[in-house]
Amino acid sequence: MKLLVPDLVPFPAVIEGVQVVIFDPAAPIPGEHADAEALVVWGMPNERIFDAARRLPRLRWVQGLAAGSDVLLTAGFADAATITGGRSLHDAPVAEHALALTLAAARRLHTLVRAQLGHRWAGELGGFQPEPSPGVFTTLRGARVVVWGFGGIARTLAPHLRALGAHVTGVATTARTEDGVEVVTPAALPELLARTDVVIMVLPATAETTVALGARLLAALPAHAWVINVGRGATVDEDALVDALRSGSIAGAALDVTATEPLPVASPLWDLPNVIITPHAAGGRPLGAAALIEHNARALLAGEPLRNLVRAAR
Repeated sequence: MKLLVPDLVPFPAVIEGVQVVIFDPAAPIPGEHADAEALVVWGMPNERIFDAARRLPRLRWVQGLAAGSDVLLTAGFADAATITGGRSLHDAPVAEHALALTLAAARRLHTLVRAQLGHRWAGELGGFQPEPSPGVFTTLRGARVVVWGFGGIARTLAPHLRALGAHVTGVATTARTEDGVEVVTPAALPELLARTDVVIMVLPATAETTVALGARLLAALPAHAWVINVGRGATVDEDALVDALRSGSIAGAALDVTATEPLPVASPLWDLPNVIITPHAAGGRPLGAAALIEHNARALLAGEPLRNLVRAAR
């Protein structure tokens, strides 16, 4: 079996019956490898993924390493190809980034950076501060945090939020209690968001989650609330978000993902003083990728179940 692995992923494993070919994910896959039966997708622009789906007709297995698999499912890979994803590989890095954005919002780092660039001593944010600060999100101590999309990333993030004093509620398709965190369904969101200080979006991009956080739910948030998005940009209605930020109906947003990436220069999000933007930087380092690839390659050869199944061969 010929297995194509991008050069961004160290893969030292030697597997009997597997020929590993290292390729440049930014370039078209060379024609001599059109007979490949397995492909690892990481660091490939969308057009290269679609091109691979079209030009590699013998694929039996596609292993994505991203947290979401939406592009793989729409790329047009043959029905005979099993698709597996990168679930769990990004839990720690994305959870860490989400925590960093939440703390940056609470400690007003975006305002302080602007002040620093202007050589201005931001005295209004230094010195003596009221505790608590009525009507302002300033701390995770006692904060009410909603994590929408309660999967592996949220399970990694929740203990850190709680350790800093936050009360965490999860939102998922199935209501439950998990590791001491109450998880509710989206039906509870209007009432839940009305008493929320921070909502952290960790949703994948699916037909069901498109603009899931829209004008109606944004209007339910208190004026001091922040929106953090480390999931997918398509899950937030950006026009409604801009309106809410401009009007002051919410306090701010910290966005690692946007509907269009890179974020267009003309986007109003760049210039809003209550917005923090990072360039889809929360993940970018799939921890344990080599072990997952090796496990699934061996499982495929042995006819055993593959981990992180997204779509079975049909």
